[in-house]
Amino acid sequence: MMEKTAFRDTVRYKIIVLAVLGLAVAVAFVIGNVVGTMNISVSDIIDTVKGNHSGTANKVMWNIRLPRMILAGLVGINLALSGSILQGVMKNPLADPSIIGISSGAGLFGIMLLVVFPQWQNFVPIAAFGGAMLAAVIIYILAWKGGIDPTRIVLSGVAVSALFSAGISAILVFYSDRVHGALTFMNGSLSSRSWSEVQTILPYTIIGLILSFFLSDKLNILVLGDDTARGLGLNVELTRLGFTALAALLAASAVSVVGLLGFVGLIVPHSIRLILGNNYRWMFPATALLG
Repeated sequence: MMEKTAFRDTVRYKIIVLAVLGLAVAVAFVIGNVVGTMNISVSDIIDTVKGNHSGTANKVMWNIRLPRMILAGLVGINLALSGSILQGVMKNPLADPSIIGISSGAGLFGIMLLVVFPQWQNFVPIAAFGGAMLAAVIIYILAWKGGIDPTRIVLSGVAVSALFSAGISAILVFYSDRVHGALTFMNGSLSSRSWSEVQTILPYTIIGLILSFFLSDKLNILVLGDDTARGLGLNVELTRLGFTALAALLAASAVSVVGLLGFVGLIVPHSIRLILGNNYRWMFPATALLG
């Protein structure tokens, strides 16, 4: 038993896990592009990636399947990283963008533009990010009492989530004749998504991956406890605020392009934690791959 535990702690084991996850992503990517109403071969995928968009199969690949598969991967990365960050910052395994109100904030502002101000729907990504950041700010204001306590953050987040969810329900009631345009957004969907959504979310994903990689050690210190982190020279409040802003950015970007999706940020970090432990230097890349 001790030998098994010791092997799980080795770099070799962690690299093997990352390699397996990477292989699984590659297999899922191929299957997702091949399986469908139209049969597409692996050679068609290769031709399309090389730039051949002349055939029917190539057009279906390039205009429909490929952007949706890439978008699904980017959204999964953002939501999984967001949940992983929030669970570490709040030291609570139940923390998740959809549970503590960040996704609801993004969803409220997104639906507001889609339903109440449809002429401004091109600004949905910006509005969603603003809503997510507003939710994060309100959570911090409610949770502040001579400092930030992770438990108070979670409780405040649940309250904020309920508030914004009620706002979404109110919009749908008062503008019931326009609800159809928001149903896809509310339930989360890749339908009708194209390269424009990929271009929208890609910069946020890149920023999230880079920052999570370089800041993983700070989160490892933060989860040791506030007093220990301060003793090691970490600015606890600023670090927690920065990570929360990053989580909000990632969640908002995901919600803005596919709508409201729940529990990705809750389940994926849990699964990786069971496999790799609590070292965020390894958790972040594994979480991104599994997401």
